Amino acid sequence: MNFDLRLPIGILFSLFGLILTVFGWLTRNDSEMYVKSLGKNVNIEWGIVLLVFGAFMLFLAKRGKKA
Repeated sequence: MNFDLRLPIGILFSLFGLILTVFGWLTRNDSEMYVKSLGKNVNIEWGIVLLVFGAFMLFLAKRGKKA
């Protein structure tokens, strides 16, 4: 049984990060939405964090298949 969990985790986090980043980018001018977060667009910030983590997991999955 050769199942690498890093691949689906990487795909999932990359997809969620992409969706969250695009949503944050499209709503960046809506100042009423970001009043509770002190005017910061947390959607873009956390979307990028999720994208980076997902890409890192995909990198590890690709590197693991070579070995």
